[in-house]
Amino acid sequence: MPKRIIRIGPAGWSYKDWEGIVYPQKPGKSFDPLEYLAQFFNTIEINSSFYRPPVPSTTKSWAKRVAENKELAFTAKLHRIFTHERGKATKKDEKEFREGMDVLAKAGKLGGVLLQFPWSFKNTPDDRIYLAKLLERFSDYPLVLEVRHASWNNPEFYEWLDERGVGICNIDQPVFSKSIRPQALTTSRIGYVRLHGRNYQNWFREKAPTHERYNYLYSLDELEPWLVRIKEVSKQTRETYVITNNHFRGQAVVNAVELKAALAEKTFPAPEPLFKVYPRLSESATPLEDREGKLFE
Repeated sequence: MPKRIIRIGPAGWSYKDWEGIVYPQKPGKSFDPLEYLAQFFNTIEINSSFYRPPVPSTTKSWAKRVAENKELAFTAKLHRIFTHERGKATKKDEKEFREGMDVLAKAGKLGGVLLQFPWSFKNTPDDRIYLAKLLERFSDYPLVLEVRHASWNNPEFYEWLDERGVGICNIDQPVFSKSIRPQALTTSRIGYVRLHGRNYQNWFREKAPTHERYNYLYSLDELEPWLVRIKEVSKQTRETYVITNNHFRGQAVVNAVELKAALAEKTFPAPEPLFKVYPRLSESATPLEDREGKLFE
């Protein structure tokens, strides 16, 4: 029986508001936030690829900077021109996205490509045709689909994904009348969970700053049902990715560490600055200090 692995980590690592919370306030010129996070997690979701495809030199650098963590595999969001600006993508857009991703794939550091569609993407004949063509276009990658509208939530659709070997993303989001609700589904060898937070006030508010949509810290009680779902998903898959996307002020890092600790039933190291801002983390983790002078100047 192949080994099953659960990978847990945050979405992204380059956030100004993590300074002094996840990262030291004055880390020094040699501090590398990606290399630092790779000490704590065995996956990190690349969300910058949603806004612009990374060039090969960048992805080569990412792979090198996390090389010491043999278990770490990135996931990456497909560029938004394919999911949010449908019909505008060119062959050049595809080429640019592939050039960066292929470097990670060849380095053995690409666990999956996430196709994240907005709530407005619904189960209509036109959108189903578009989705089928897009999945075929990128079928050489390990794909995972995230849809947010409840119209997609039916057994026939999940069976259709299973036939194509495309994973389904189980999401936690503010639930409105026609939103996908929390589930524990699998449609490929890759399981995927994304926790977006439950900021009802700003989720659909047009003028809300992006970071405010994801300003939410899950309580331990709120995480408990997801522990059950993660275990259920992992029983049906070879690899399960659990991504915390509630990134504002490092809350994603807190919840990712808490999920790791709860699943393993033991404490783990966590960034030392976090404990001052989130004292409850001491129940799940121990501070990692700069004992050898390598992490910070």
